[in-house]
Amino acid sequence: MVQIEQIFPSLTWRIRHEAMYADQPFDIVKLEDDFDGIHFGLYADHKLTGVVSLFSHGDVYQFRKLAILPNAQKLGYGSQLIEYILDFCKIQKATKLWCNARVNAKEFYFKFGFHETNKIFQKDGNDFVVMERGF
Repeated sequence: MVQIEQIFPSLTWRIRHEAMYADQPFDIVKLEDDFDGIHFGLYADHKLTGVVSLFSHGDVYQFRKLAILPNAQKLGYGSQLIEYILDFCKIQKATKLWCNARVNAKEFYFKFGFHETNKIFQKDGNDFVVMERGF
């Protein structure tokens, strides 16, 4: 059984750390504006397994830190979280949703109607591209 619900920002930190930055200090996963965002948790069999954070600037939304626990990856949970925030953004009358995607993950985002922009950058040894889609 899978359930997605809005969660408190600090509940995202453990999942982000385990999934994305396990070899880094815990505090690296805390975003400066975490308490300004909307955070969603995916519960698989009542266990918090995946998270995503959403930030709005008017009718433009950005999602950050999509993270699924390592032992639960490749089970479709990331796709379910993306579908959920796409529906949420439609309800909120968003005009655009964007993210900083790791270049090696951009194929994943194409499935949801995102396209690459020409904004590419490096951070912490990873290559990123800004991807976006309209509504």
